[in-house]
Amino acid sequence: MKKNILLYSALLIFGLVAPFLFPAFKLQISFLWILIILAMTWDVQGGQMGYNTFGNILFFGIGMYLCAGIQIGMFFPLAEWTISGGEKTFVHTPTQYFQGFFVGLIFAGIVPALVAGLIGYGILGLRGHYFAICTLALGIAAGEIAGGIELIGAGQGMTSPPWPKNIGDTELRSEFFYYICFLLMIATFVFLQWAYKTRFGLVLNAIRDNEDKAEAMGIYTMRYKIIGWVVSAFFVGMAGGLMGNMVGYIEPTEIAFAGPTFGVFMVLMAILGGKGTLWGPVIGATVFHLFKEGFWIFFLGWQYVALGVLIVVIVVFFPEGIMGWLREKYPEKFGEIVDEADRKAQVELK
Repeated sequence: MKKNILLYSALLIFGLVAPFLFPAFKLQISFLWILIILAMTWDVQGGQMGYNTFGNILFFGIGMYLCAGIQIGMFFPLAEWTISGGEKTFVHTPTQYFQGFFVGLIFAGIVPALVAGLIGYGILGLRGHYFAICTLALGIAAGEIAGGIELIGAGQGMTSPPWPKNIGDTELRSEFFYYICFLLMIATFVFLQWAYKTRFGLVLNAIRDNEDKAEAMGIYTMRYKIIGWVVSAFFVGMAGGLMGNMVGYIEPTEIAFAGPTFGVFMVLMAILGGKGTLWGPVIGATVFHLFKEGFWIFFLGWQYVALGVLIVVIVVFFPEGIMGWLREKYPEKFGEIVDEADRKAQVELK
C-alpha cells in the first residue's frame, strides 16, 4: 500500500513539474497524456471486455468537431467562420475563448457518450471479427460524412479558435493545455481504477471470459457492454476536443477520424503494454510515444516502416504485452506466488 502511494505521488509530482523540467517538450508530453487516455479507454472494450473495436476514433472526431464548433458558434456564425477563414475575420475575447472552450469540452464528452449509447444497441450484439469490422466502418463513414458537411468546412477542414493574443504568449498557451490534458488523464485513470474494482469491472471480465455463461447466470450483458462503450466515448470525446485545440486545425480524415493513425495507435498501445490491465495501456502508450517520436527524428521518411517493424515486434515478442512479460518474469511481484513452495516449484520448472 505504501509503495502504491509513493508511486502515485512520484508520478503526480512528475506530471506537475514536467513543463518546467522539460520546457521544450511540453507539447510532446501533452500528446502523451492524450495517447494514454486513448489507450486506457480502448482497453475497456478490447482488454477488459474482450471486444476489439476500431470505432473509438468516431468519438474522438466527434469530440474534436463539437468542441471547436461550440467555441465558435457561441459567439460567431459558424458557417462564415469556416468559409472566410474565421480566425482572421472574428476574434475571441479571453472571456469568450475560455467560456466557449469549457462549454465545448463538456459537450465533447456528453454527446459522444450519447452516440455510443445509441449505436451500442445496434452493434454490440455482434461478436468477434464481425464487431471489429463494423466499428472500423463507423470511423471510415464518419470521416466521409464530415468531409461533405459545408458547415464544418467539408473536406478542407476548419480551424479551431486561436489563443487570445492579449493574455499571454505561446508558452502560456502550451502550459494551459498541458495541465488540462494532464488533469483529464488523471481523471480517466482514477475513474477506471475505481470502476474496475466494482461489479462493473467483474462483469466486463466475465463477458471477456465467457459471455454465454455470464448471460446464463442472469447477467444482462448488453447493458454492461453499452455502459462500457459510453464511458470510453465520454473520455475519448473530451480528448478529441483537447487535441483539436492543440493542433489548431481539424481535417476530417487525417486528423479527426484518423483511423490509420490514432485509430490504430490506441490498439497498439494497449496491446504493447498489456490488455486487460490498468497500468498496461499507460506503459504501452508511454513506450509507443517515445518510439514514435524517435522514429520521426531519426527515420524521417521511413517512420512508417519503422512503426511497421514495431508492430511486428509487438505481435511476435510481446503477445501478452509488457505487463504480461513482467508477470511471467517476476510473478512474485504481482502476487502470483503464495508461498515459498510455489516459488521453488516455478524455479524448478524453468
